[in-house]
Amino acid sequence: MAATPEAKLIFGDGCPDCGERQVDLPKPLPPIDDHYDWDARDYDSIRMFLMEELAARYPERTRWTPADMEVVIVEVIASLLDRYSNTLDVVHGEAKLETARRPESVRRLLALIGYDATVETPKALYGGEIGDDSQTLKRKLERYWYRLPQAMEEARVLGPQQVHTQHRMVTLDDYAERMEDHPLVLRAQASDEWTGSWTSIRVVTVNWRNLPLDTALTDDAGVPDAQPLSAEQVAEIGRFYEVRGLTPPPWSARPTIRALLRIYLDAYRMAGQHVFLNDAVPVGISMSISVRIASTFYRSEVRRAIAETLGTGPTGFFAPGRLRFGEDLHLSDIVEVLMALDGVDAVCINRFKKVGNQFPDMSHAGVIRLEGDEIAVCDNLPGQAARGFYQLSLTGGLPG
Repeated sequence: MAATPEAKLIFGDGCPDCGERQVDLPKPLPPIDDHYDWDARDYDSIRMFLMEELAARYPERTRWTPADMEVVIVEVIASLLDRYSNTLDVVHGEAKLETARRPESVRRLLALIGYDATVETPKALYGGEIGDDSQTLKRKLERYWYRLPQAMEEARVLGPQQVHTQHRMVTLDDYAERMEDHPLVLRAQASDEWTGSWTSIRVVTVNWRNLPLDTALTDDAGVPDAQPLSAEQVAEIGRFYEVRGLTPPPWSARPTIRALLRIYLDAYRMAGQHVFLNDAVPVGISMSISVRIASTFYRSEVRRAIAETLGTGPTGFFAPGRLRFGEDLHLSDIVEVLMALDGVDAVCINRFKKVGNQFPDMSHAGVIRLEGDEIAVCDNLPGQAARGFYQLSLTGGLPG
């Protein structure tokens, strides 16, 4: 280690008050060049680089020991740079969604791409309440992610997907796809019409349970003249509007399906664009079906299976939303689903037509043509012949 230089006091011309201090300073250190090895990021590599640099600057010294003050200083500097390097890596990692580890960083990065995790995540999961302000919800969500990191990973994956999803209704396909996102809409179709002064958009929907747009809904089964919704449906619809920052009308007001859809439609449609909301055009189908049953099956069982297959339940052929707008109805499709049932040996459809005397029987042609907003329906309910019906004749099988 270099010794501290000693100062000498020199008096000239015999003057006791004219002394001058003279010091022999050591040679200046070599200039610092920017030749630091930036690949040295950990303690060992930084210490090795500094020791090599120290040895190169003082070649006359051939022995360095851990007790030397220069070596101690080098190790202290290497330790500090190692921690600074780690801090730099952590800071850079928190700046990217792929590598961020802190819940607060992940939430903020998701917010930059339009994904509000406090809204997209059900409040019941992380303890959020309706009266909580945004800061309280954020803190609760971050604590929830600390406890359950896999939930944060799910949000990390779902967030970027939102960037590639069109949330506005611009094209006709956008109108159809976004309307089908609504829990009450099973199928939607959009078309444009020239009204004489401007082009209007006409959106046609098939709704839950084939209900018309002007059907009133409620969350209370005891309310007359209204279709009751289950608690799960009410929660799903409420979450749908909450995620999009919309406020639906209260259920006590018995809102119609049209009123609920209008709030959503007006929030996402193009500004200045006139949009009509209409029901699909149901086309009732009339059929006469003869079925021969295998000898080991009861007729009542096969009849029940046929009713489910041709019914409007979740797996039925005429389930709401299953058939597309303007989709032709083929007789062969009816025969195929019936022949797939256990106990059915043969099927013959003797009448296959639209409801109404003005429409001919199409059993010989095997297809009923539909177009535009028409959708084939066959509810087979008493007193509602206009919505389709079928007559079933069973032969063979076991009685009962």
